[in-house]
Amino acid sequence: MNADQIIIEPVVTEKTNIMRESHKYAFKVNRGANKYQVMLAVNELFDVHPLKCNIVNVSRKPKRVRYRLGYTAVWKKAVVTLPPGEIIPIFEGA
Repeated sequence: MNADQIIIEPVVTEKTNIMRESHKYAFKVNRGANKYQVMLAVNELFDVHPLKCNIVNVSRKPKRVRYRLGYTAVWKKAVVTLPPGEIIPIFEGA
């Protein structure tokens, strides 16, 4: 897999905005990717040096649309920790 196939999109929520203060960034990643592939992809795409990566499989949740019951999609989230002094510009709005 290429780096752009591993990292799908950044996860921007209130919780991840608070995590940025401790140099942690969250990404939606390919379900077949592991920690080492995610760290290499972040290094290649954003030119930073990740210290560690935590992976979470986000399970489906029930949702209703009118009278039908459905579920959200299953996806994988990666939380990447960077050393102090390094930032990822797409999160900072640059």
